[in-house]
Amino acid sequence: MTHTKGLLRQKRFGPFFGTQALGAFNDNVFKNALAMLITFQGVAVLGMGPTELVPFAGGVFILPFFLFSALAGQFADKYEKSALIRRVKLFEIGVMSLAAIGFWLQSPLVLMLVLFLMGTQSAFFGPLKYGIIPQILEKHELVQGNGFVSMATFVAILIGTLFGGWLMDGSSSGLAMVSVAVILVAVLGYGVSRGIPAVAVADPELKLNWNIFTQTVKTMGYVRENPVVFRSILGASWFWFFGATILGLIPNYTRISLQGSNEVATLLLALFSVGVGVGSLACHWLSARSVEIGLVPLGALGLTLFGADLYFATQALQPTTELVGAAGFLDRDGSFRIMLDVVLMGAFGGVYFVPLNALIQHRSRPDRRSRVLAGGNVLNALLMVISALYTIVLLKVGVSIPEILLLTAVLNAVVATYIFLLVPEFLLRFAAWVLVNTIYRVEVSDLHRIPEEGPALLVCNHVSFVDALVIGGSVSRPVRFVMYYKIFDWPVLRWIFRTAKAIPIASARENQQMMDQAFDAIKRELEAGELVCIFPEGAISRDGEVQVFRRGVEKILAGSPVPVVPMALSGLWGSFFSRSDGGAFRGPMRRFLGRIHLAVGDPVDPGQVTADGLRDRVLELMDSSAPTDLTGAAGG
Repeated sequence: MTHTKGLLRQKRFGPFFGTQALGAFNDNVFKNALAMLITFQGVAVLGMGPTELVPFAGGVFILPFFLFSALAGQFADKYEKSALIRRVKLFEIGVMSLAAIGFWLQSPLVLMLVLFLMGTQSAFFGPLKYGIIPQILEKHELVQGNGFVSMATFVAILIGTLFGGWLMDGSSSGLAMVSVAVILVAVLGYGVSRGIPAVAVADPELKLNWNIFTQTVKTMGYVRENPVVFRSILGASWFWFFGATILGLIPNYTRISLQGSNEVATLLLALFSVGVGVGSLACHWLSARSVEIGLVPLGALGLTLFGADLYFATQALQPTTELVGAAGFLDRDGSFRIMLDVVLMGAFGGVYFVPLNALIQHRSRPDRRSRVLAGGNVLNALLMVISALYTIVLLKVGVSIPEILLLTAVLNAVVATYIFLLVPEFLLRFAAWVLVNTIYRVEVSDLHRIPEEGPALLVCNHVSFVDALVIGGSVSRPVRFVMYYKIFDWPVLRWIFRTAKAIPIASARENQQMMDQAFDAIKRELEAGELVCIFPEGAISRDGEVQVFRRGVEKILAGSPVPVVPMALSGLWGSFFSRSDGGAFRGPMRRFLGRIHLAVGDPVDPGQVTADGLRDRVLELMDSSAPTDLTGAAGG
């Protein structure tokens, strides 16, 4: 296993991690120093006072994402990414030098130009940042790498904001210290970036389209090419809406609803950032080093539950007659519940967001990955603008801040449900993840033998009613399962099986037409490059032994000669879901937390496959990998 310290210390990841963390830190040092200058020195620009100027500055920073993301995505796909990152960091040094001039002159117009240029830099850095991750990391490291990036981003936002406010005291010395700091950090960031390794160019033959409007339309078309990637990007953009809403409300929520000072607001921001960091890093452990999208519904559930509870916790908070600092807030009854809600919102936000990012990187076409990520940046920016408008409108019509928090939590449940219904794979993977991580202890051997892409036929012994869930929850790619039609037609579960694109089958004696349709469907799925899993015994074992394999597997391969991967399940015989002791689903939950083993064999050339030979391979896998702490037959 790759340990946390090991990945950060490796030259292929450490310099990249340091570069992006320093960039996020520097952005927020400048932005908070500018906000302090506007707020406390009464700066006016274009007839706007401090109240209007702060949100206007936010718009100035976001505008480049709409204008330049499409161009940035093209650059990242056409040219070598590490060299581009260094050029972006050189550009940052120039921008921060201009910021120093703006602070020295105390010129709001110059500082607004700097803010626009910073947004431009971020727009170009985004596709490079997320586009290079899958090129410098292995697939099993994607979740951990994205967890580090998300953790570092939120922590850098917090520390940069605090540091910028601490340096900026409104005096000339404060302005000078901010100026020196942002230039030094930019220079340090460039120095660290020189250690980022070179990677392969995604699409060197790409012809650049300099028309930002037509290219943006084209880029959004790339985003929509893969439905799972597109809806994952929508889900990730929703997180930015949710996070922007919560973080934007915290200062006034603290002052008005909690009667707390800036110390309390800072405490809550810190707790949220720490929560995101913990949740982001926890994804690596929860996902067992794979891109586990089953965690996304878990994250969405936590965001809704703790977002809603924050409303009720606020209502239950002991009132006070004056603003209190952090110490006074901690002494109040109910403060711990509020802090816990904020931490857990952040943690579940990390659990929600990190697997989505990893999935987008993993399933995007490599030659268009950066353009797809650039399109995601456009949607992220749009959702953040909508978040600001949403908050402003609700406040204008008299909705209280705690009520906005509650409404946002409810909206999160609605949006998440909509996305999960559009892409049922999320919910199916969640059900599988719960099964293999809570009810049983599942160990998998040699999962790498299943092809990363392209068609293959998976063949496994049939032990219980949850075999498909165990296999589906262990294999990172979507699997099309062939199942007995009477199980496929179970009430309620029928919708789940249909949305998972399971293939119902009957014997020729029962329904010849259905059998023929099943073989046609298997052929179509294999031709489309999918994984198809069959249980050649034709029925769930009644005695824990592996039954004779039927010849259907040979018929499938005659029409679709694809690699065959034998697999063996051990440890489910005797469980609640097996037919031991007379039948499944009878009596108490048996073998709860029992150890299950899924062993994967070497792929077999289709020309060498026979039903009997496959059964022998499955038996060999069972003999070599069956858990030793089982009761009853090891094979079942």
